[in-house]
Amino acid sequence: MRNMQKSWSASFTPSGPVSLTKSLGILRRGLGDPTIRLSASEAWLAFATPLGPATLHISKPTLQGAADFQAWGPGASWALDSAPNLLGAQDDWNEFDQGLQEGIYPEIIARNRAEHPDVVLPKTGRIFEHAVGAILEQRVTGIEANHAWRWLIHRFGQPAPGPAPQGLKIFPSPLDLAQMQRWDWQQARVEGQRATTIRKFVQVAGAINWWADKPLNHAKPAAKAPGTLEAALASVPGIGPWTIAETLQRSHGSSDHISVGDFHLAHFVGQVLTGKRITDPQMLALLAPYAPHRQRVVRLLMLSGERKQSFGPRYAPLDHRQR
Repeated sequence: MRNMQKSWSASFTPSGPVSLTKSLGILRRGLGDPTIRLSASEAWLAFATPLGPATLHISKPTLQGAADFQAWGPGASWALDSAPNLLGAQDDWNEFDQGLQEGIYPEIIARNRAEHPDVVLPKTGRIFEHAVGAILEQRVTGIEANHAWRWLIHRFGQPAPGPAPQGLKIFPSPLDLAQMQRWDWQQARVEGQRATTIRKFVQVAGAINWWADKPLNHAKPAAKAPGTLEAALASVPGIGPWTIAETLQRSHGSSDHISVGDFHLAHFVGQVLTGKRITDPQMLALLAPYAPHRQRVVRLLMLSGERKQSFGPRYAPLDHRQR
């Protein structure tokens, strides 16, 4: 534990049960993610805010009842203000639950919702780190992406302020990543295409961050309608619908964005809902009646315990250090 600093504290009582692991697990990139420590009763998160770095501790011993927050660092007040959104303060399931009562959703969705009423979609208000994390995951295995994520943080991230657990660190800033050299990317095992996409995104990160506290408009098609965050992200070469969805599911707690282009998702959704593997267009058609709650449907399917059948050889990790 590090030296004690002034702490800020607050509490929040969610409207229903909240599981920290089910709800905040989407924010963790691998079990060794240096930016988060997560258990059933508490969470430690370190991140950059508009006011500076912050460490946030969430204590929630039971699914029901209040959560206690403590924060440290220059961004502590921002972290406390946004902390309830991590536990679903802006995540409204009422319309979805009404649809369940009316029989709109398949039986497996109704059953999973009944079995997992404690899952919420967290909203962090942080676009930059989630977008870079998604870019790192483009067309590589989770092992490769998680290695790159950890390497960048260990090499360029700063220690979390306050009495944070040993090794908790903050993801590098746009300026830090802008100063990376080719050999840095090689050591991170990030090949030229992903490195180039991140460099281009870094150049516009400040402008795109303007959207961090703006609500999403699910009525407009993603990445097509001018004047939307989706369009702003899509304007960066190398960022497409999959990266946009993976980002907004975390930064804005999107209830509707689907990770189109994912190597496994369409096959998984198809197998669970229809008993067979399907394509991305077929998945979108299958989930269309459930908008603007398609991501809720996907999250509940992932909690079902179902697994996609595996076909073909495993995708072996790549070594880009000599490229």
